[in-house]
Amino acid sequence: MRFISFKPIYQQRVWGGRGLEAKLGRSLPDDQPYGESWEIVDRPEAQSVLHGAELSGLTLRAALEKHATELMGPDWNSQTPFPILVKWLDCQERLSLQVHPPADIAPSLGGEPKTENWYVADSEPSAGLIVGLKKGATREEFERRLADGSLEECVHRMKVSPGESMFVRSGRIHAIDGGNLILEIQQNSDTTYRVYDWGRVGLDGQPRQLHVEESLQCINFEDFEPETIKPAPGEQTLVESEIFNLTKRELRAGERLEFSANEQPRLLSVVQGSVRDLEDGAKVPTGANVLLPYESAFTFVAAKDSVVLITDGFAHG
Repeated sequence: MRFISFKPIYQQRVWGGRGLEAKLGRSLPDDQPYGESWEIVDRPEAQSVLHGAELSGLTLRAALEKHATELMGPDWNSQTPFPILVKWLDCQERLSLQVHPPADIAPSLGGEPKTENWYVADSEPSAGLIVGLKKGATREEFERRLADGSLEECVHRMKVSPGESMFVRSGRIHAIDGGNLILEIQQNSDTTYRVYDWGRVGLDGQPRQLHVEESLQCINFEDFEPETIKPAPGEQTLVESEIFNLTKRELRAGERLEFSANEQPRLLSVVQGSVRDLEDGAKVPTGANVLLPYESAFTFVAAKDSVVLITDGFAHG
């Protein structure tokens, strides 16, 4: 079984724009602002459709039900949803200040835990990330500033450059500035609690819903001034966690990238350049996110200087 590609699902967002078109060469459905491309998703409300492989035309859910062992390994329960959700985020304006519920709190709120990683593929010179609290900030100050509209004074903002990475565990307060193109690799969850939205209205002209009480139950008020992982040459570990692992590989033109069969399924994301499968010559271009099935071995070669992300450690059965 060869690598599996997916048809993107584009999502309009009030903070989005046309960056997916301009920077990734995508063809967007219409002239509306698109902020997200759901690249790989297995949820009741959204299903990736496979293409360009033996399973072309199947939804991800159907593919897992019919080919769980080949795709995920012999211990995988075919009824278990695919555990990772991959998105491109085109942030033309700042996103809301938000939090995702930790696993021990999510059930009581009717939500799902959501831990994620951001890889900054492109950013404008003024772009930044807001993650965690400023040192010394307290819950009392947070609630007071939330009430008087000065919340930006107690959250931690940092400037970012392309190639930086930020791990955002459930419970970590966060927002993404405008001017960022980000690949988000996350738990399969769509639970987000907005605590503050900078006075913005939605695409319908109405203020967007906030979830203040839920947010206050979820925020880690001991999380002060985390920093991004800066890019390093060669191979670099970005995430080691119980949810997934993430590795960055820089490849020179002509360099090979090899994966053995019958170890684990993996996701391959090309964030710069392109690679091709040596067996059949199929190209994985900039912006693509593909599944490398458990049962298959792969050898890719970089068509030019390239950067790829490898997600693994997620097939827990």
